[in-house]
Amino acid sequence: MAKREEPSHPELKHPDTKRAKKIDVDTPYDNLLQKLEDQKSIDKVSNVAHWFRSKDLRIQDNIALHHASTLAQEKKKPLLCFYLNCPPEFEWHGTSPARTDFILEALRLMQGGLKKLNIPLVVLTAEKRSGKIPAVTKFLKENDVSHVFANYEYEVDELRRDEDLLDASNGEFQVSLHHDQTIVEPGSMMTEGGKPMKVFTPYHRAWLSVVKDDPPLLDTVPEPKAIDASASEEFKSLFDSKVPSPPESKTFASKEEQNRIRKLWPPGHDAGIKRLDDFIGKKIEKYASTRSNPAKDNTSRMSAYFSSGMVSVREALSKIKSHNDNSADFSSNGSSPGVASWVREIVFRELYRQTTLTTPHTAMNLPQNLKFDFVKWEEDTEGWKRWYEGKTGYPFVDAGMRQLNHEAYMHNRLRMNVSSFLYCNLLIDYRRGERYFAEHLIDWDLSNNTQGWEPSYTVFNPVSQGEKNDPDGGYIRKWVPELKDVEGKAIFDPYHRMDKKAFEKLGYPAPYVDWARTKQRCIERFKNDMSGIEP
Repeated sequence: MAKREEPSHPELKHPDTKRAKKIDVDTPYDNLLQKLEDQKSIDKVSNVAHWFRSKDLRIQDNIALHHASTLAQEKKKPLLCFYLNCPPEFEWHGTSPARTDFILEALRLMQGGLKKLNIPLVVLTAEKRSGKIPAVTKFLKENDVSHVFANYEYEVDELRRDEDLLDASNGEFQVSLHHDQTIVEPGSMMTEGGKPMKVFTPYHRAWLSVVKDDPPLLDTVPEPKAIDASASEEFKSLFDSKVPSPPESKTFASKEEQNRIRKLWPPGHDAGIKRLDDFIGKKIEKYASTRSNPAKDNTSRMSAYFSSGMVSVREALSKIKSHNDNSADFSSNGSSPGVASWVREIVFRELYRQTTLTTPHTAMNLPQNLKFDFVKWEEDTEGWKRWYEGKTGYPFVDAGMRQLNHEAYMHNRLRMNVSSFLYCNLLIDYRRGERYFAEHLIDWDLSNNTQGWEPSYTVFNPVSQGEKNDPDGGYIRKWVPELKDVEGKAIFDPYHRMDKKAFEKLGYPAPYVDWARTKQRCIERFKNDMSGIEP
């Protein structure tokens, strides 16, 4: 996968903290809601459109698509679907070649599925980011669309884009936006003081109670019905729309890499459901006891399908509910340890979206705790290179990075360890690692990624973490083949636990930094740089 030897650091650009706090008070979401409320209702329906985004790439159980289809059926009007392709967006967000390919292949599958229903899926292209709304409004007006439906995206840029769409409508079309990414609507989970919840444990407890009391939250909606062929006859040319190739910078390094990633991550709803069913049938009951052991590979590996919306969380949890004796009680008392543990991870995902929506500066290259923006980070070129190549001399960390570079994926336990090592032990700006993940992960998702990289005082020890979570060393041996013949606990810290000459024969690097010393340096740096700071 492409590497950024000398990054230009677009991820370090952000507003100052005072501006960030103002944005948190006057949020893009609140502004968008006001514009939606202020738009004039259009009673006469001409044609109906659904705008697919990169987080709802499915025909099945798609809330906005369902509403669009329902209106088209009621009024006996054509339904037109479109997706906006903006090559600079892939660069702006640092989207990986794997995720880019995953999205484009999903569009091809969706296009074929919709065509069988006499519904075209048109891929619009905006060559510049400033051309996104002009491209959409041109399409809507040229095709006499009176009502356009889409699902909310919760990041700042996307909310502002939808504001621009409403501004550009001039009353010629009506915009309807729907919540589709989560079970519980982001922003609706409040503390007793009326503030959006930000702490996981009370959020988790409240979320479980809401879902248990309201099981219909897990109900799915049907696929769109076929449009009468005669109704879509005038739009025959739209069925010829082609799915574009990825930008040159987002292509795979080789055909071998493309084939390997596609085999690991087959695109589309059907592939995602097959994977989910396999997990529920064979792995979920062992999940609680094995989820932190990367060698067991007992996770669902559904993250790429959720982040792209190829499978909805509703559909997934409705299947879990069926497995759970048709009960929506996913607490430790109402379900098996495996079910409760897996659903807990879904709840993290929901909280992260609430955080993105209600604390929008987290989507603007700023930490949730704004004090961390005042930390003076190190420019360690050698340390950065060793980190992303998986050559730090700490086997557990190196195994994680090598898995990422080979599979476009990393086990969550390793994500916590490699991030901690980068910004704590190397004192390299956490945002550089956050960007590297975006540029390599197939399951990249801004809400998950920013919250996963949120800096803290917790410094993971890669040696004890390896001993605890990879007790047999199987994960390390798989991804760090230099150590495949190392026996016993030496696998976790070969430099200190092996004879010097034996270690040198391995061809594996000595630790780049001393973990204990750099941990202390980190804690002192954080305390000194953040002391007395009022963002």
